[in-house]
Amino acid sequence: MISTASSHVPPRLRWRPITSSGLSANKGNLIYNVQPPFYYGRAAETSPSLRIFSLKDRKESVLVSPSGGFTLSNDGNKIMTATSGGFAILDASPGGERSRKPVSVGGLSVEIDPVAEWNQIFNEVWRRYRDWFYAGNMHGFDWVKIREDYKKWLPYVAHRSDLNYIISEMCAELTVQHAYIDGGDYNTPPRVRVALPGARFEVDKASGRYKISKIFGGQNEEDIYRSPLTEVGSDAKVGDYVIAINGENVTADRDIYSYLRGKADSAVSITLNSSPTAQGSRTITFKPVTNESDLIYLDWIEANRRRVDQMSGGRLGYIHVPDMGAPGLREFIKWYYPQLNKEGMVIDVRANGGGNVSRMLIERLRRKVLGVNYRRADEEGGTYPDGAFLGPMVAILNENSASDGDIFPYMFREAGLGPLIGKRSWGGVVGITNRGNLIDGGVVNVPESALANARGEYIIEGYGVDPDIEVENDPRSVIAGGDPQLERAVNELMKKIVTPVKLPKRPADPVKVPKN
Repeated sequence: MISTASSHVPPRLRWRPITSSGLSANKGNLIYNVQPPFYYGRAAETSPSLRIFSLKDRKESVLVSPSGGFTLSNDGNKIMTATSGGFAILDASPGGERSRKPVSVGGLSVEIDPVAEWNQIFNEVWRRYRDWFYAGNMHGFDWVKIREDYKKWLPYVAHRSDLNYIISEMCAELTVQHAYIDGGDYNTPPRVRVALPGARFEVDKASGRYKISKIFGGQNEEDIYRSPLTEVGSDAKVGDYVIAINGENVTADRDIYSYLRGKADSAVSITLNSSPTAQGSRTITFKPVTNESDLIYLDWIEANRRRVDQMSGGRLGYIHVPDMGAPGLREFIKWYYPQLNKEGMVIDVRANGGGNVSRMLIERLRRKVLGVNYRRADEEGGTYPDGAFLGPMVAILNENSASDGDIFPYMFREAGLGPLIGKRSWGGVVGITNRGNLIDGGVVNVPESALANARGEYIIEGYGVDPDIEVENDPRSVIAGGDPQLERAVNELMKKIVTPVKLPKRPADPVKVPKN
């Protein structure tokens, strides 16, 4: 609160904390967008909202939610705002939400001069690197000269992809990772989405029919791992013949997915039978998915978990962290706590695509037991601090462990948590920030934040992280169903748990009766 010097004069200004953007004002009101809280660049589940604050009533009210950008009319009486359904216009006053009307932009058109736009984009990317690149010396390169060297190619650009190529080559001169240039006005034709059942099929040559060869197990309580043919009401089985899809006879002379083209947004009926005939068949209806990558991923990690369990006799735990974002953090939490009673743990960050939560994982994994909590019925106590893992650990990395997926194994070793097994990681750790799209919707990410170790030395960038034990997952072994890297990790841990680490036995209950 800001007040005048005289104590008898009421305050004239008041602090009002708002996370606002696009702050504007008209007579008697403040108008602004309120953004939900961000954590490491990730938005909350709540939506941004357009709000108005009455200076007279000292009250805030919501005009539009969810909202996008907005602009005031010249006289300050109307607001035009972007909404999830397009654009709308409403009164710029408390209660203005009741006057909201949609604005049709169907008849509007804009003429674009591609050559002028491409020149602007080229210069904008160059300027962002000049202003935001983490190293002010541009790695020793003459950034002005580099611009002139590549600018001479602009007259030959005939498509947005040509421009992206030239810009990519220009930025590559700086020899840095994360220098992403993507998107723009490509005029890409719409894709026909395919309905996917979460299954694999094989051809039965004798009958000329398809058979179900695999159904992904999924975890239907999580939407990203939903497997359509395992949901309630489906009795599809491996070995079933596919007789028809949506009533159309299915034969193996056509790709089976051609029967599913354009059906991604509606329920699909599939007719199955234990024999390749229509007689005695049954029809089930399923809600398809449009991408099976999460099901494939889940199938892979479940196979890894079974392998670790079988090789160790159930003594070792296994966690795969797919990225260092919200999904990876969720997977870590989901599998770390249920396995705290294991004698050792394999932390797998192969193909980890990066993000920014590795510090949270390292903080959790390096917790040391300082004490033990006991309740009356407890034979084994709980650790203090909570969630501390007692046993030895190893981390597996490979060539596709990238960005924060590079940083995690490096810091895992720095923290003394255990050895690294696998192959040298990708080697790119200069962090990026998106400072807004380019004029045509394209994206440029400028590497803005470099990483050094505690000794003041830049690390990882351009090289990667070497494992302590190098193991190649050679094609012959993988095709045969093996995983040499995972198998070596298990073998190394089994050596370490010959004498497992355990909490101390519960002490005898104290006797507090006074001695006579």
